[in-house]
Amino acid sequence: MPRISAATVADHRANQHAALLEAAREILAAEGVHALTPAAVGARIGLARSSVYRYFASTADILAQLVEDALPRWSARLRDAIAPTAAPDGSLPARIRAYGRAALDFVGSPDYALIPALQAIGLPGECRLRLDELHGELITPLADALREAGADHPALRAELAWGVLRAGARRLIPDAAAHDAEPVDADEIIEITLDVLTRALR
Repeated sequence: MPRISAATVADHRANQHAALLEAAREILAAEGVHALTPAAVGARIGLARSSVYRYFASTADILAQLVEDALPRWSARLRDAIAPTAAPDGSLPARIRAYGRAALDFVGSPDYALIPALQAIGLPGECRLRLDELHGELITPLADALREAGADHPALRAELAWGVLRAGARRLIPDAAAHDAEPVDADEIIEITLDVLTRALR
């Protein structure tokens, strides 16, 4: 039986679960989705495969739990970035730029490995619906800021603006840049994307 390393069994399980999620994130970022299995995740922290199955039923379940862990964190980060107090002058364009920069930071994070992984693995219908719901939570802070500023159709504007960010994010992926006929460095891609974003929402 694994040694209890926390004050209570519940705390121990929570710590174990957090360690497994971090191990899964590291494997996914470094080796890709095909290396992500319950056994590999357990081995990374020295936990028997049979014990790992108490936390994850399958690779798809690992991915679903990583999504549930990552997207709310990024949603909170985006909400903080676009808060009126986040920009030095509190202006909407400055807040939009801060939101856009935080969204583009996602590409350089270990969490970004979830995107190609989710495209490679077929998820059950309810998981796809939950993913859509979580994706909506990423856009909501921008829609809320536009609504507060008196913009018409704020949800539609925010959804269209997310398309600009998604296009910029794709250009930040190393493989995409390598096949680009017009090489642009990462800082320039970010600045161009933020410029287009703020102009689109002006």
